[in-house]
Amino acid sequence: MSLLREAERCVANQYAHGINAFITPLSRAGSWLDRVKEADARKESGKPKSAVDGRLISIKDNICTRDMPTTCASGILDKFTSPFNATVVDELETAGAIIAGKTNLDEFGMGSNSINSYFGAVKNPRRSGSGEDLSAGGSSGGSAASVAGDQCYASLGTDTGGSVRLPAAYTGTVGFKPSYGMISRWGVVAYANSLDTVGILSKTTASVRDIFGLLNKHDQRDPTNLSIQSRSRINAYHQTPRLASRLTSAPLRIGVPIEYNVSELTPSVRRAWILSLAHLQKQGHTIHPVSLPATRHALSAYYILAPGEASSNLAKYDGVRYGTRAEGPDGDGKPDGYLYANTRGKGFGAEVKRRIVLGTFSLSADEIDNYFIKAQRVRRLVQHDFDSVFAAKHPLHVTASQHAQDDSLTHPDVDVLICPTAPSSPPRLSDLTDPKKKSSLDAYVTDVFTVPASLAGLPAVSVPVTVAGQGDEAELAGIQVVGQYGDDELVLNVGEMLEGKSLDEAS
Repeated sequence: MSLLREAERCVANQYAHGINAFITPLSRAGSWLDRVKEADARKESGKPKSAVDGRLISIKDNICTRDMPTTCASGILDKFTSPFNATVVDELETAGAIIAGKTNLDEFGMGSNSINSYFGAVKNPRRSGSGEDLSAGGSSGGSAASVAGDQCYASLGTDTGGSVRLPAAYTGTVGFKPSYGMISRWGVVAYANSLDTVGILSKTTASVRDIFGLLNKHDQRDPTNLSIQSRSRINAYHQTPRLASRLTSAPLRIGVPIEYNVSELTPSVRRAWILSLAHLQKQGHTIHPVSLPATRHALSAYYILAPGEASSNLAKYDGVRYGTRAEGPDGDGKPDGYLYANTRGKGFGAEVKRRIVLGTFSLSADEIDNYFIKAQRVRRLVQHDFDSVFAAKHPLHVTASQHAQDDSLTHPDVDVLICPTAPSSPPRLSDLTDPKKKSSLDAYVTDVFTVPASLAGLPAVSVPVTVAGQGDEAELAGIQVVGQYGDDELVLNVGEMLEGKSLDEAS
């Protein structure tokens, strides 16, 4: 299929499918058509700009774009258009990609089911057995749904505590969160600076790898982006003989975190996990149980740290410096009322206000030691747990002399960890919007397997596997691969081994 035919089909799907994946879809006609035709000509001559030349890539609506609004799915930014592109958007356009529109999300990235949006909930292209609408996951639910619904070739999302991987698991797509600092965050609207990571969603690991290769570079405008020197140290460490031999001459040691076998795991997801491990074992890799004891505190620590950072980041949205100002007087018209009380009260949704209040409380002078500081200590314990089980050490924590010494030792530790992405299959949207059936706290539990890697800044990918169900019905589940910091390529390689596999006891 030509690039033009593919692009026209994607745009037609954006308008035909009622899944609410886009806040701002691509126009049916425009200059993008000429750019795709030019990419087709380059492809015919064998000189494409890149693997994504002429491809449509959607962008989560908390990543700034000059030519389209950036709303963060919030009423307080419903009229905002950025004067500049985010670095990742410029990099894609330089590579010949076409921005396919801005996708829906949980407001400011706060949610796990993409129902906390000013523009309405995202619907999963998949449906339940009874035909009911399912959650697309969150907060990058629109990005995942746009890929699963053939509305674009790939999508950029953001992952703070699982916001790329969880939607990927729910929609049957591939969702990759790189090591923290690999991809520039400049131009990404901040939720929690120490956790936010630009992630990639697509139907295959190969296309995710292509896009990661384009975006994985230093950006001097982003202070959290890895320097050129740090990138060189990471590359040098992973080129040592012991690490370079993985997947070439040496089988992998696969770690299974015993703390992840929680009671909330549904039978179908547990079965997908077991069969995925069996599949890797049949390929010659070895399975080893490992312990990550601080994991049981990770979720609690995350929901103190992330709202704390969010309460600070969102303070500027007051209708004066940023945001759409509410009509009428603020502070109930009283002389001693707050200038922006009405604007923030009406502009933010319920979940965002809940997290701002929670974060403000945990950062208050009386409580910061009891909550935020303790959560930071838990975060350090989570990072230490991961470092203690991986054969590769954290490349930024070892010196050049330790590289050589490390390479001469035999390590009994593991190369990657394999676990479920989500504890259950996607819930019905009707259940999520009914307060009698689900509370906001129930949604937090769905991040239990994704948050630990985010706290430690590690690379992780969710890939879809299919497991034979009861009768002829097959069940889809997301399996997560987590690696040591900087081991992004290995994580993608292992994910590729599992991606799209149909598993049963006989296979």
